[in-house]
Amino acid sequence: MRAQANYAPYFFDNGASSTNGNMALLSLSEDTPVGTHVYTLNGTDPEGDPVTYGMTYETGLRSYFAIDTNFGNVTLIEELDREKEDEIEVIVSISDGLSTVAEKVRILVTDANDESPEFINTPYIVQVPENTPSGSSIFKIEAVDKDTGSGGSITYFLQNIRTNKFTIDRHSGVLRIKTGITLDYEKSRTHFVTVVAKDGGGKLRGDNKVFSATTTVTINVEDVQDTPPMFIGTPYYGYVYEDTLADSEVLTVIALDGDRGKPNNIHYCLMNGDEGSFEINNTTGAISVIKNPSKLKKEVYELKIQASEISLDGDVTAYAFATVTIRVVDLNNHPPTFYGENGPQNRFELTMYEHPPEGEILRGLKITVNDSDQGANAKFNLRLVGPGGIFRVVPQTVLNEAQVTIIVENSAAIDYERFQLLTFKLLAIEVNTPEKFSSTADIVIRLLDTNDNVPKFSSDYYIARIPENSPGGSNVVAVTATDPDSGLWGEVKYSIYGTGADLFLIHPSTGIIYTQPWATLDAEVTAKYNFYVKAEDTDGKYSLAEVFITVLDVNDHSPEFNENIQEKTMIIGSPVKIEVRNEMLSETSVDAELAQHQVL
Repeated sequence: MRAQANYAPYFFDNGASSTNGNMALLSLSEDTPVGTHVYTLNGTDPEGDPVTYGMTYETGLRSYFAIDTNFGNVTLIEELDREKEDEIEVIVSISDGLSTVAEKVRILVTDANDESPEFINTPYIVQVPENTPSGSSIFKIEAVDKDTGSGGSITYFLQNIRTNKFTIDRHSGVLRIKTGITLDYEKSRTHFVTVVAKDGGGKLRGDNKVFSATTTVTINVEDVQDTPPMFIGTPYYGYVYEDTLADSEVLTVIALDGDRGKPNNIHYCLMNGDEGSFEINNTTGAISVIKNPSKLKKEVYELKIQASEISLDGDVTAYAFATVTIRVVDLNNHPPTFYGENGPQNRFELTMYEHPPEGEILRGLKITVNDSDQGANAKFNLRLVGPGGIFRVVPQTVLNEAQVTIIVENSAAIDYERFQLLTFKLLAIEVNTPEKFSSTADIVIRLLDTNDNVPKFSSDYYIARIPENSPGGSNVVAVTATDPDSGLWGEVKYSIYGTGADLFLIHPSTGIIYTQPWATLDAEVTAKYNFYVKAEDTDGKYSLAEVFITVLDVNDHSPEFNENIQEKTMIIGSPVKIEVRNEMLSETSVDAELAQHQVL
């Protein structure tokens, strides 16, 4: 009799039934939970023999599914991530015991809104000239979102838009100066703008999710020449004694370019009122009497002084005028005396914030110095005695009377964290008199704190170890950051982020990192985690440190027989070798030789 032919089994057509087929048309959302039953392989054998199902992957590909060989039920066992792998190749097979049919199919991984926008090319620091026209574009901010569709679309907006001098195009991210707004270097040199990038939202695990990210744009306003020079210490009064020598200096006028960022040189000249009796140093502003004062015809001279800004090309770009009143007097019977707003005063106090701009005038100090004598007897020098290089006093030479101006020279040294109180002696001492009359006044400056420090970690990285059998909520490591600023500015708030931070929490105040209450650690699955910890003060200034956590293995697995054990006929009286593998050991096998073991 001729043997009957055996026909190979086959999968049902995918369109025949919702549970039939070979997965060829299957698509899965990337947020499908692990453990979900995602498909049922189904087929038949022409002879009616029972069939079994199989599933394999090409070498190097990850195994995403598990299959019930008898019923064909397919279960997801690995998390999907469309941004890393949007197609999965699987070889499915059906067998009747004699013949096996294998087919390669591709499963499409569809997108879920599981990614947040990310700003690129940060930090954003923009230089903008102060004369940039209102409405001008000054910068383009760009963020990307790895999701597709609405979840990958990004819109931009600014926080505190009502108080902001800037606007942003919600689609392009182009930052502009608000219409009707102009920048002024002399009023505000730096602006901080907080930009929010928000995606269009989308489904994630059944819920509609919208993700956003924020960044700060630092806008530095650049100075341009748009402010005329300013005289310091006005009004100017000078006195000349009858016995003053010709060519003696009377007083010095000082003018500064109103544009502090890139100041021009100042050129001084006498316009009128001197009647040939006085001259001015074009560079220093020192005014001298050029005649013997006994020959001066007037008791009071009104000099008109012009201070001009000279550009690098030698051109006059702007100018200002001041009037200097010089009185011709004699005698020397009064020392210099300091005055406040209510009369003679020898102590002046001021409260100010730390790190004022260099060149700034301490306007809170209302100090006048006066010597009631005339001529050379009323000429005295001013100087500050105390920590050097922090402030300077102008004018340095006074004839009879002047408004005292103290100017910041070293902003960095005016540091609340180093000194809360700065004290100086303001000394006035006559220059050309035998008596050298003098007087002093105490200058007391109390500093107020600003948020000029960034929280700093005690280490750039932290290393911790935790046993895998530690219960949820276990402490892992404590990080420490300090901020020397005072009050709320010195308070530090901790947070963690990064791909390795999902199983961990951090106490925002103490910096203690501990595991999530529900977290289960498994050294055989993931032995190492690393992520970033952020220390931030109340103004958003922050620093980062990196945390490395090693999960320590414990003996929590029993030995298992190797899967490649084959069935063999055992001859009674022959030695038997059994290999057992323990997952706790990396490359260890236990050889059990049952020498001369007899099966009775």
